[in-house]
Amino acid sequence: MSAPDEALAALDADLAARFEVARETIDLRDEGAHETFDIVRPASAEALIDEDAFARDERLPYWADVWPSARVLAAHLLREGGGGRRLLELGCGSGLVAAAAARAGFAVTASDYYDDALLFTRANVRRAAGVACETRLVDWRAMPDDLGYFDRVVASDVLYERPYAALVARALVRTLARGGVAYVTDPGRLAAPDFVEQARSLGLDVGEPTTRDVAGYGTRQTIRLYRLRRR
Repeated sequence: MSAPDEALAALDADLAARFEVARETIDLRDEGAHETFDIVRPASAEALIDEDAFARDERLPYWADVWPSARVLAAHLLREGGGGRRLLELGCGSGLVAAAAARAGFAVTASDYYDDALLFTRANVRRAAGVACETRLVDWRAMPDDLGYFDRVVASDVLYERPYAALVARALVRTLARGGVAYVTDPGRLAAPDFVEQARSLGLDVGEPTTRDVAGYGTRQTIRLYRLRRR
């Protein structure tokens, strides 16, 4: 067994010991990329609900599902290609986007509000690309000073609460390098229009989003991909 496979086996064993896991093959051909990914994720997001955590800050394990917006963003990064550029994901969930970015050749830092999400992302990036990715526990309300700046900053389906509009916009400004580009995919969440206004007010150019219709969760969603740059 090769060294990368040994590392992946250890990551998978740790997940299996702590969670009931499910394996899912995600085919991105419908989103315009001819790639498939074998993703390990929690078998049930509902089983991860922590009543104490919810009482503290209404925390729910949305990260445990692979949402259509993540599929669209992952396909976009595969088509763009990384070329060794540094990429930060805000809200990595179980790791599809980070896995696609690593396979595309980006140097990936994956961040999330949940330690458990980072565990799954490490395994899925290793599985998809045979490399380790850096992971960081990040609260958008208190962005770490040492996170640095990135050529690409990306996020998928993170605008589902109104306060996140300003938080995500500020996180982009804090982490996007001069000349860098941010991509945010969204299925029409309630905070999306305010996010665009917040981003513009903070000095980011926001182009008209491109759209793609994606099947998921028993329906078809129109996913918007926003491209943002510093002025």
